[in-house]
Amino acid sequence: MSTSIDILISSVTDKALQSIAQKVKDGVRITDEECLVLFEKGSLAFVGALANFIREKLHGDKTYFNRNFHIEPTNVCVFSCKFCSYSRLYANKEEGWELSIEQMLDIVKTYDGKPITEVHIVGGVHPKMNMDYFIELMQKIKAHRPGLHVKAFTAVELDYMFRKAKLSTAEGMKKLHDAGLDSLPGGGAEIFHPEIREQISADKVNADGWLAIHEEAHKLGMHSNATMLYGHIEKYEHRIDHMRRLRELQDKTKGFNTFIPLKFRNHDNDMSHVPENTITEDMRLYAIARIYLDNFPHLKAYWPMLGRQNAQLSLSFGVNDIDGTIDDSTKIYSMAGSEEQTPKMSTAELVTLIKQVKRQPVERDTLYNVVKDFSNVVFADAENLAHLN
Repeated sequence: MSTSIDILISSVTDKALQSIAQKVKDGVRITDEECLVLFEKGSLAFVGALANFIREKLHGDKTYFNRNFHIEPTNVCVFSCKFCSYSRLYANKEEGWELSIEQMLDIVKTYDGKPITEVHIVGGVHPKMNMDYFIELMQKIKAHRPGLHVKAFTAVELDYMFRKAKLSTAEGMKKLHDAGLDSLPGGGAEIFHPEIREQISADKVNADGWLAIHEEAHKLGMHSNATMLYGHIEKYEHRIDHMRRLRELQDKTKGFNTFIPLKFRNHDNDMSHVPENTITEDMRLYAIARIYLDNFPHLKAYWPMLGRQNAQLSLSFGVNDIDGTIDDSTKIYSMAGSEEQTPKMSTAELVTLIKQVKRQPVERDTLYNVVKDFSNVVFADAENLAHLN
């Protein structure tokens, strides 16, 4: 009896695409050259079918989310990335915000008694918020709520901290890990290739530095995420170069949890003249990433960036994680013109969103341990909703 992927293979007339489909069926890694073929020749339906085959082979219909909240210490930044709509240069810091340690601890305390598993801390690179400052913050968070997973600081923030503290990457990571840092987010990767990186974010940590920080975290037993900012001035070759470097490091350390493609948004930044990707191209990118990054267990779509309906759509193109409840008002993407200007979803809303496209909603912690399977949970009344939010 023919399977859906057998039918797909037999229906394709292009020999290169047929060969790629056969590799996917057999679980064989595709090459950079074959990845380029997918970008240049693969239809949305073709790459989507292959990505969904991989997604369901790995995870079935399981779609993960977590209950998290964000803290953004500041949007004041010493760097001037052309794509950024969020940060305000230190020279113009009166336009930004700076939170004190006590203000951030007060945010944590607002979630006392709520079933939150993770706090996500990222922001601008502020010259006064140094390593000692963030160590004190993490120690106070852990003292208040020891079980809360602290996922914090992009490699850009970390590189600046380490250089300012005159510490090596290994020394700096060890010190932060000992202070309560549990894992790293994937931000700051942008596009690794110097041809593009020098045009959009020339003054911050380069690709080798970003990868070295994540490798050091992995050596300490920490996990991390990886991102790629796509849909601006990069070409297919630059995307493939970026993903290849991630795939090579993952072969070496197995420390990455998930890959998160981040769509370039052109609102109120120095690249506003660059048109944004269409949703069709977004879905092709998700699918091809799922096919190429064979050693990444998870592919995440950040729903506040894509919008709720497009996040649902992504679940047919290789995505098996749509992030979390984001139970606050994170500004990084809303300030860039994302679909969600006030990104907040209750657990009930998130579960419903997943069920609407016939997938299985599963709450996870940061490391993808299952917290609760919501497949058979029915939110029948306001009392239940209040209890679960």
